[in-house]
Amino acid sequence: MTPTAHLALIGAGISGLSCGTRLQQAGIEVSLFDKSRSAGGRMSTRRGDDWQCDHGAQYFTARHPDFRAEVARWQQAGVAALWDPGLWLFDGDSSAARESTVERFVGMPAMTAPASYLASTLSVQASTSIQQLRRQTHGWQVFSAEHGWLETCFAAVLLAVPAPQAAPLLQQPAPELAALAGSAVMRGCWALMLRFAAPVDLPFDAAFVNQGPLRWIARNSSKPGRSGEETWLLHACAEWSEAHLEEDSTSVAAALLDAFGQLGGPAPQDWTAHRWRYADTEPALAEGCAWRPEIGLGLCGDWLNAGKVEGAWRSGRMLAEEVLRSFARC
Repeated sequence: MTPTAHLALIGAGISGLSCGTRLQQAGIEVSLFDKSRSAGGRMSTRRGDDWQCDHGAQYFTARHPDFRAEVARWQQAGVAALWDPGLWLFDGDSSAARESTVERFVGMPAMTAPASYLASTLSVQASTSIQQLRRQTHGWQVFSAEHGWLETCFAAVLLAVPAPQAAPLLQQPAPELAALAGSAVMRGCWALMLRFAAPVDLPFDAAFVNQGPLRWIARNSSKPGRSGEETWLLHACAEWSEAHLEEDSTSVAAALLDAFGQLGGPAPQDWTAHRWRYADTEPALAEGCAWRPEIGLGLCGDWLNAGKVEGAWRSGRMLAEEVLRSFARC
């Protein structure tokens, strides 16, 4: 690579944004591509008329010093805040309030805020689905469904997408990386967003659920900075979601609303369902990231680094540092 190297980074979730930010800070030109309409990946918020609900990642923790420093930066910028919900645990026939010393952070005023903050300084081409990579004599070309082969020749291509989306892109240029992606077992998750005309009278703001189809429920309106109608989020457990992944949203909603009702939840005035096809990895890999300097191809993502938002951010940062070390040796 040369000091004017231009890199393609596919995927503008937290791992891709973390990687792109670090590379750009070091003077590397980076173009990010994402098939969605905006950056953030599973740091996602659905909005409607006078309501909003985080339907992907519900909160994040910050244990590693580097990520704690990053979260502090987000807090200072006003795009993240601590969330201290009244937390319960439903386990079989019992339920109880749960005290926790874990610090939980959320984006503010929505979970998308940290991603939007990072993306604001980067070149992100949204609604661009990269479907093929082609290695040329002087670098890489990428093919998008919307624009065909892009004219730019990139010094390296970095993938920050779920493993099942990375594997087919890697099959021809890097079979060993394709095999690594193929070894990750990613699972789906059904999310149900509930809207209420008045605050729901339940003695908790969030709960872990170890019974039936549900795994997590939360009063989204209890998070700092939220406005509009009262909303709740229901996440189905991975096993139930996988078993019902191809079912229609109406039957899925009926099952999850029934489970919510058994926990004391009332019927909502309206609901919206969302299927996350690649929500988590079981078990998450511990590679951190993957980088092949001899061909200029790399991977990052939460599935490579123990899952969760913190794992995604750190994986992206790890890949950026690997790339920069290769750059320094050139």
